Amino acid sequence: MGSLSIWHWIIVLLIVVLVFGTKKLRNIGQDLGGAVRGFKEGLKEGEAPAAPPPQVTAQEGVTLEGEAREKVDGKPS
Repeated sequence: MGSLSIWHWIIVLLIVVLVFGTKKLRNIGQDLGGAVRGFKEGLKEGEAPAAPPPQVTAQEGVTLEGEAREKVDGKPS
C-alpha cells in the first residue's frame, strides 16, 4: 500500500486514452484552457483601478464668490 509509481500513472493514462479517445481529450483540454483564460481576464477587469477623483488645488489670494441654493424635490431652485 505504498504510493503509486510512474508505471501506475502510465497505465492509468493509457486506459483513459483508450476509453475517451485523443480527440475528446483534446477538446476537453481546449475547453478547460479557454475557461481558465476567461477567468483570468475577468479578474484583470475587476482589478482595473477606478479613475482618480479630480484634484482641486488651492491658489493663494483667490476668492470664489457664489450663492448656495436649496434643492427641492431634486431640482435646483
